[in-house]
Amino acid sequence: MRYINELKEGDRIVDFYLCRQRQSNKSAKTGKNYLSLTLIDKTGSINGKVWDLSRDIQSFEEGDYIKIDAMVQTFNNDLQLNIKRIRKAQEGEYDEADYIPTTDKNVDMLFKKLTDFIDSVKNPYIKKLLTNIFIDDSAIANEFKKHTAAKAMHHNYMGGLIEHTVSVTEICDFFAAHYTSVNRDVLIASALLHDIAKLKELSDFPSVDYTDDGELIGHIVMGAELVGKEADKIEGFPHQLRSIIQHNILAHHGEYDYGSPKLPKTLEAFLLHCADDTDAKVKMFESSIEGSDVNGPWAGYNKMLARNIRKTEF
Repeated sequence: MRYINELKEGDRIVDFYLCRQRQSNKSAKTGKNYLSLTLIDKTGSINGKVWDLSRDIQSFEEGDYIKIDAMVQTFNNDLQLNIKRIRKAQEGEYDEADYIPTTDKNVDMLFKKLTDFIDSVKNPYIKKLLTNIFIDDSAIANEFKKHTAAKAMHHNYMGGLIEHTVSVTEICDFFAAHYTSVNRDVLIASALLHDIAKLKELSDFPSVDYTDDGELIGHIVMGAELVGKEADKIEGFPHQLRSIIQHNILAHHGEYDYGSPKLPKTLEAFLLHCADDTDAKVKMFESSIEGSDVNGPWAGYNKMLARNIRKTEF
């Protein structure tokens, strides 16, 4: 199989891929209908165009595994497929493991780090809150280990959510040790919980799309709601503590323009935003560099970061 991260301009591809998105459009130049596809495998995704809707383009839907005959071209500095033939794949012609991107980290070790952070919390109410959510609720625990952190932006693969969450929590743990005025228990809890509602915002692999609740409410608000409901189940849980952790979740995107309904108004909320933003953007840099097939010091233009990425080579 030719994986997407191996494709180069000028290659002819006759292989199987998973169709994540299919959209029918009309060309402004010719007035003819064409298809715009997003195809994926475990190494990444690529856009494809079907300009000629002939009998060689057989029936298929989003979520189908398809066999394509296509040429790899460059458009706006990105690789794109010009697809001539498509048919739906038959059972046994593909291995699903080739099409689900997965973290290269050990998920069980990541979950052990997560539970170690919970054990390190001294506040009994916060520890009970985290234990109820991540340890006693086996459904959440199992789903948290395999879920993606995003549809496309960063850590967008199976296990990406726990990888991102643990990384953000480790950064926050450093902040708590470095700055003496930080409430470590609050910051650790907020870091562990900041993306908990991604479980409800995004559907599972291989489709990975926004759910109705994800589109209408979003993981930030749903995460704050979940924390409120779980805190209310714990007898004597301080209302002010509940509100502070909820605020930190509501503010973790940092700016209104980035989807935060609140700006960070606690030190812990600001540090959580910094850790979350840093981990997400570092992953974007890493993915851009690792996925580059360009020789030389420049990895190419990254749309999400809106800049050309340079490798640091000596």
